Amino acid sequence: MIRVLLADDQALVRAGFRSLLNAEDDITVIGEVSDGAEAFAVAQAEKPDVVLMDIRMPGTDGLEATRLIGADEALADVHVVILTTFDLDEYVFEALRVGASGFLVKDTEPVELLQAVRVVARGDALLSPGVTRRLVAEFATRSRQPHASKELDVLTEREKEIVALVGEGLSNDEIAERLVLSPATAKTHVSRAMIKLGVRDRAQLVVVAYQTGLVRPGWLG
Repeated sequence: MIRVLLADDQALVRAGFRSLLNAEDDITVIGEVSDGAEAFAVAQAEKPDVVLMDIRMPGTDGLEATRLIGADEALADVHVVILTTFDLDEYVFEALRVGASGFLVKDTEPVELLQAVRVVARGDALLSPGVTRRLVAEFATRSRQPHASKELDVLTEREKEIVALVGEGLSNDEIAERLVLSPATAKTHVSRAMIKLGVRDRAQLVVVAYQTGLVRPGWLG
């Protein structure tokens, strides 16, 4: 059973999500909160699998709550999905940087929301290759000049190559095809890179790839 926490200051939004999620056999809503401080407190107490987090809430906002959850080692298995009225804005980029596993716009189709909860609960990033390409393109135009970093020194040359391809928005299957590897081998390289870099999921790999200059905007074509 996938345990979900809802964090949104609008009661009607929470009610709609709760009704949709609780109708599924494999998903249950374990709590509802209206601000980020509550979201962090309930996440600590209940350790849900997924938090659907509105990014703009009064008091402690969703961004700060995501940062707190992402920094708490005891909550490493809690996955945050950012809910936003807007598609790709600076708050979303910052949320991904500090630990969110992905984002959804609030007018997402119900079937897509359900799929998102299941994908994130498995530990995967909620970033399809198509969405990742848009994300990295936007991130590249907004991010500061890439900084030199020893962060990548822990990676092998092959792992750096893999992270660069993740940054370009390629899926494991596409990486395998590009490098003439098996999909399982590509997945292993991605997992090892995530462990070595201390990132929670694929979304943070994309951010690392840009912040360190491993991928540059011109590469997107």
